[in-house]
Amino acid sequence: MQTSTKNTIAWVLRIVVSLLFIVSAVAKLSKSELLDSPYFAISTFEVKQLYTLGFSQTIAPYFSRILIGIELALGILLLQKHYLKRFIIPVTILMLAVFIGHLAYLILSNGNTGNCGCFGELIPMTPAESIVKNIVAIGLLVGLYFLLPKENEKHNFWVLLTGLFASILSLFMLAPIRPLEENSFSVTPLETTIDSLGVDANTAIIENDTTTTEVTTVKVDTAKTPAKVVENTDEPTKVKSGYAKFYPKIDTGKQLLCFFVPGCDHCQHACKELTEMKAKDKNFPPISILFMNEEPEKIPEFFSIAGAKYPYKIVEIIPFYDLMGSNKNTPGVKYLWNGNEIKYWFDPEGPNQFHGSELKPLLTKTKKELGLK
Repeated sequence: MQTSTKNTIAWVLRIVVSLLFIVSAVAKLSKSELLDSPYFAISTFEVKQLYTLGFSQTIAPYFSRILIGIELALGILLLQKHYLKRFIIPVTILMLAVFIGHLAYLILSNGNTGNCGCFGELIPMTPAESIVKNIVAIGLLVGLYFLLPKENEKHNFWVLLTGLFASILSLFMLAPIRPLEENSFSVTPLETTIDSLGVDANTAIIENDTTTTEVTTVKVDTAKTPAKVVENTDEPTKVKSGYAKFYPKIDTGKQLLCFFVPGCDHCQHACKELTEMKAKDKNFPPISILFMNEEPEKIPEFFSIAGAKYPYKIVEIIPFYDLMGSNKNTPGVKYLWNGNEIKYWFDPEGPNQFHGSELKPLLTKTKKELGLK
C-alpha cells in the first residue's frame, strides 16, 4: 500500500474515532439540543448512571466531570501527533474496554434495557448497541495503530497534559458544581393557591397532638344536640409519604403529587389531562406539583398549556431525582391516600406512562378493593 494511501486511511480513522469521543462527551452535556443545558444533562447522567454504580452525591459530580473531560481530551488528542501511537491510542483502547466491561455487567444485572448513557439523553442507546459501537471503535483504533508510521510521532508530553487539563477544566466551567442541600427547594407564591374545583364544603380537617384525621361534618340542630363530627371509617391507616416537608397536608385524604419539568412536553400534556379530569369531577383530589429547577421561567407557560394553576415548589435537580426515586423519569404522577402510595406513573412512554383512564377507576375504589388496611 502506498504511503499516501495509508496516510489518508489513517486520517479518516483518526477523524471518525475522534468525532465518536467528542460527540459522546458533548452529548452528556446536552438535553435535546447541543449544550442547551449542561448542568441539567450532567446531573441526569450522574443520577441515572453513577448513582446506580454506588457513587455518592459528594463524589459523583467530580467523577462525572473528570470522566467526560478525559473523554473529550482523548477525542481532541487523537488529532495530534504527540505520543499518539505510544500512549493515546493504547489508553483510548483501554478506556473502551473498561466501558465494554461495565456495559456487560449492566446486561447481566438488568438485561439489555434502558439507556446506557454513552451519548447521554441526546442519543439513547441500549447497552448491547453501545458494546457493538465500542468494539467497532477498538477495531478502528487497532487498524490505526498499525497504519501510523512510528517515525512521525512527536514527544512533547506537555501537549497531552495541556489538552487533558483544559478539557477537564472546561467541564467544571460549563457545568459548575452547585452546593447540595438536603432541603433544596424554593417556596413559591402559588404555594397557598387554592383551586376552587378541589374544595368540598362538607369536608373539614381536625388536628390533634398525634394525628390528623379527615372527617365529614354533619349539620345538626345545635339547640338540642351538641355539634359533633362523624369520622369516615372507609379511610386507610395514615402513613408518612415523606413529602410533608413540601406540603404539610399531603398525607391527609386523597392527593395527587406530580413531578414535572417546566419545559417538558410530556409533563405539560399530563398536567393538561389532569386539569380536564378535575373539571369534570368536583371530588377530584387536590393537585400539588414539584417542579425541577430546570427552565423555571417556563412555569407560566406550563400552566397556560395545562389550563389551570396549581400549588408548586421548585426543587434542585439532584434532590428532585432523589425524590422521584431511582430509574424514574418525568412526568411523574403519584396518587396518595392518607400517605399510602396507590399508584405511581413515572415515565414519558411505556407501561409506566401516565394515563387518566388508569387513574379514574382507582379514585372510586375502597380501601378494601385497593388492599389497604
